[in-house]
Amino acid sequence: MSTLDAKTRGRTAPGRLRALDAFLCRFEPTLLSRVDGPWARAVFVDVGFGEHPWTTLESAEAFRALHPELVVIGVELDDARALAAQSHAGPRTHFRQGGFALPLSPEEPARLVRAMNLLRQGPVERVAEVHHALSRFLLPSGLLVEGSSDPEGSVLTAHLLRRSDSAPDAPPVREALLFHTDFRQGFAPLLFRDWLPRDLRRRVRPGEPMHAFFMSWVDTWKQARDAGHSAPADAFRESVSRLCRQVDGVSSDSWLLDSGYLLWRPPTGVAS
Repeated sequence: MSTLDAKTRGRTAPGRLRALDAFLCRFEPTLLSRVDGPWARAVFVDVGFGEHPWTTLESAEAFRALHPELVVIGVELDDARALAAQSHAGPRTHFRQGGFALPLSPEEPARLVRAMNLLRQGPVERVAEVHHALSRFLLPSGLLVEGSSDPEGSVLTAHLLRRSDSAPDAPPVREALLFHTDFRQGFAPLLFRDWLPRDLRRRVRPGEPMHAFFMSWVDTWKQARDAGHSAPADAFRESVSRLCRQVDGVSSDSWLLDSGYLLWRPPTGVAS
């Protein structure tokens, strides 16, 4: 474990995941708001909220703009942290001690499970197992978000994994990768490499799909800069616009590009 990880583990800063909240509100409004059948009881679960439950509370506020009655459950392995968070609990906001075997009742199916910054130091061989374990709590078509961000939330990457409608007992579908930066650290594509999800961080090497993806993005970034797009946000937008024409599945949505997001949905899913 690096010194930085040792100092910041569990010390999530306010605002760290707000960009992820904004993305979900814009692109998953039905997931967050539907109330038909079992979805009327479906909850959002924030796994590993850390020393303070800022991310859980901020997400509750953002998601309840779409679904005012949404039940939100923050889960933390550390007993003391789970207990301290109770001061922030309310009628629809709960904090519980637990791990990947989520402390949910049968009457609390999940619509969205978020597990950010939890797997960075664990064995890479366990990632698929954890994804499968967490996805079992989701309703079919529910979403698991797992990935990493820097301590302030300036750089973020995440898997978007969907529980299958047709085969709900199967591992979740590795639907997409999401990248985001607010440009506080400037911009270059390889800025994201150290914040890739745990199972992809060592896959940026020749012969691997992640390496090919990043090399294509580096190439379009250089083209953008050569064309005069030197400001970080401009270089990002232009590089991704060019990348859309080279790599299948890269979204050209203007809101994403203007807001510092790259969404990549490979036609055959994100390679494991």
